[in-house]
Amino acid sequence: MASDKAVIWHAPFTTDWVNQVGRGTLATALGMECVDIGADFLRMRMPVDERTRQPFGLLHGGASVALGETIGGVASGQVVAPGYRVVGLEINANHVRSVRDGFVTATCRPIHLGRTTHVWDIRVETAEGKLVSIIRLTNAILPPDD
Repeated sequence: MASDKAVIWHAPFTTDWVNQVGRGTLATALGMECVDIGADFLRMRMPVDERTRQPFGLLHGGASVALGETIGGVASGQVVAPGYRVVGLEINANHVRSVRDGFVTATCRPIHLGRTTHVWDIRVETAEGKLVSIIRLTNAILPPDD
């Protein structure tokens, strides 16, 4: 995690750890994998294939949203203190470009990291860096169960 920006994560973690905790979930079913972690961002990629295409051969908007909620949930989970829980509160997406194959990459950066909510900006792009979807995710931060 080399950067001149302040580190937002509660504790260091690795791409291998993210990929391990995602095993057996929707992330696995859709082929998502964490590929990079920076001081203030998280990056995951997902294939555009038979798992993630809609019936007309294009990347399904719902798959992009699933990628956004996955990456934003992981990011919030690594910002909160141990024991706190993260749940999605609201998500919206604008799909601006279609993709037929290859991979898309989502980069997640914080807009707001509050005590009770986090808001994330998630950009989904092609391998060539062309914008596919822009997603905003709001997560609720819940205190530990007593």
